[in-house]
Amino acid sequence: MKNTLTFAHLVEAIQHAHTAISRQTGKAINISLTLRNWLIGYYIAEYELNGKDRAEYGDHLFTDIAKALNGISNCNRRQLYRYHRFYSLYPEIVGTLSPQSQSISSKRIATQKADDTPIVETATALSQIEPQILVNSLSYSHFEELVAIDDPTKRTFYEMECIRGSWSLRELKRQIGSLYYERSGLSHDKKRLSEIARQGAETKTTLD
Repeated sequence: MKNTLTFAHLVEAIQHAHTAISRQTGKAINISLTLRNWLIGYYIAEYELNGKDRAEYGDHLFTDIAKALNGISNCNRRQLYRYHRFYSLYPEIVGTLSPQSQSISSKRIATQKADDTPIVETATALSQIEPQILVNSLSYSHFEELVAIDDPTKRTFYEMECIRGSWSLRELKRQIGSLYYERSGLSHDKKRLSEIARQGAETKTTLD
């Protein structure tokens, strides 16, 4: 595939996603916000891989994107890095984009060939919980706390407990701060944790 994606295309795609989410209401806006931020991370990763003029931006890419998006909420340099990491740790969320977010999918970027998919953190990515359950059950603020966790097993544990207990963001922060995972004993039994995560996901799917 020819590298035809430019910085201008990248900025336009992000602006389109932001404009579309502003039309959502109620619970839909919470889900759309999560998907918007995931898409921003995806768009940036795609540009890093296939951007025609990416060499012009180098290490200051995120700073330049933030400047170009001046006026769009929560798109400063720090947040853009978080969206990028969010995408890299939860690439499977792509499965929730259709039809739920057809309106915020950029045709230019969302139709890339499968073998052109941006590189993700495969060693830590792919949650054991179905992506639709994650997106429907957790707000983006929850995800932001989760992506700060480097250990994938620990992250899965908090995903599972957060969904099972319908934790608020405040409760999730409290439990992480209290070292709930370390105290549970499951930090030394990853096989058991995997089984619990699978059973919890199946139960949640049945209830829904």
